[in-house]
Amino acid sequence: MMHPRRSNPRAEYRLLQSQRAMESVSLAQRFPRLDGLTVNLAYFDAEGLSKHSEMKYKVNVQHAKSVFCFVCPSGECVGGDFDLSEELAKAVGERRKLAAGEMRCAGWHKTPKVERAPCQILLRYKLTLDYV
Repeated sequence: MMHPRRSNPRAEYRLLQSQRAMESVSLAQRFPRLDGLTVNLAYFDAEGLSKHSEMKYKVNVQHAKSVFCFVCPSGECVGGDFDLSEELAKAVGERRKLAAGEMRCAGWHKTPKVERAPCQILLRYKLTLDYV
């Protein structure tokens, strides 16, 4: 007898987001004048005081997808990607060389006391853009 598979909301969400990104055009196709992009990301706790991790990423605009998302670093978080697609589009539309800001994770996770607690991890980002 086979047991029914348990639903995993995080895995289901990750699969949908992955498909969404893979179906999008490349950054080079969407923004033909964009020649280079460097992304600096720093993840902080909900209060914005303790830095959990940081990364610098030089994007290959020919191959990177125009759905420009980064996964929430919390392994428990469901639905909490940081989608920088709109911020990037706005910066390119205005031909800015720098775009910086912060956003909170809108995802959730289970806790012992609450079925759905907001994640609230803070992302501080900086996009450095080059044009042809």
